[in-house]
Amino acid sequence: MGMQIQPKVIIHGGAGSSLHSKGGVESIRKDLRDIVEEIYGKLLAGADAKMAVIYGCHMLEDNPCFNAGKGSVLQSDGQVRMSASLMDGAAQRFSGVINVSRVQHPTDLAAFLQDCDDRVLSDYGSAELAREMCLPVFDPATELRLKEWQQERANHFQKAMAGVVAEKELIDTSARRGTIGVVVLDSEGRLAAGTSTGGKGLERIGRVSDSAMPAGNYANPFAGISCTGIGEDIIDECLAPRIVIRVTDGLSLGQAFARSFTEAEQNGRDFGAIGIDRTGAIAWGKTSDVLLAAYHTGTDIGDTLEQGIGTMTGTC
Repeated sequence: MGMQIQPKVIIHGGAGSSLHSKGGVESIRKDLRDIVEEIYGKLLAGADAKMAVIYGCHMLEDNPCFNAGKGSVLQSDGQVRMSASLMDGAAQRFSGVINVSRVQHPTDLAAFLQDCDDRVLSDYGSAELAREMCLPVFDPATELRLKEWQQERANHFQKAMAGVVAEKELIDTSARRGTIGVVVLDSEGRLAAGTSTGGKGLERIGRVSDSAMPAGNYANPFAGISCTGIGEDIIDECLAPRIVIRVTDGLSLGQAFARSFTEAEQNGRDFGAIGIDRTGAIAWGKTSDVLLAAYHTGTDIGDTLEQGIGTMTGTC
């Protein structure tokens, strides 16, 4: 057994433009901080990084404010199709599901696939796996998301995507572009990352999210990254592995984020990312106005909700 180290956690609930109200900010802040604290408690109780990531993704998938699991946005045909992935940094093993329907926790399917020979499944394979696992049928669509889709249909689908954060009092159609994600460093120094999403919303049927690709969710023994935002932009930058490889090659986590997000801004990208490295450094970055993220340093809980407009990276 190696030397015990202080566990670390960072999570995100999407990225986009500003929330509608101060009340919305405080509501989302409480949700994120409560979830971070719960995950950290699991780590202190002995959970490893992968199990803590799965637990955190469950909590975020169960919160209808976020675009993953319950509360996922609807695609152009009015159906919910979700994608999720899990990466065990210690084993450097990736697994995921693409466009799965009628399950409560897409992350559970990704977790099951960690020990399989075939570790990334499309919609048909994901549906078969859900039946194989005897998962109960679950409808993740909420009344608020259905209302949002109906409004867009009445407007002949003028928007390119749906709202990512469903505030408790109103539909937020500006803070869009999102997923949920969790990155953890456990007391044995193991890293893991998980990402889950309902997609952009209103998209063409069959569109594949970055959340089920290493581009949006990646970890190795040196660092773990989860991304959120415009999936196509994340894929074009190959963002998560780009940051991880830079850390592996010797940059600090903060330097890797700063360089990657400077490049992203030059390329006109729209996204955010969170990460932890093996030393316990925590970092985040965004080119969008808002990154809905919170973290636990081992002593303090913080968040990024009101960290300014435009490109920003931070470490703690």
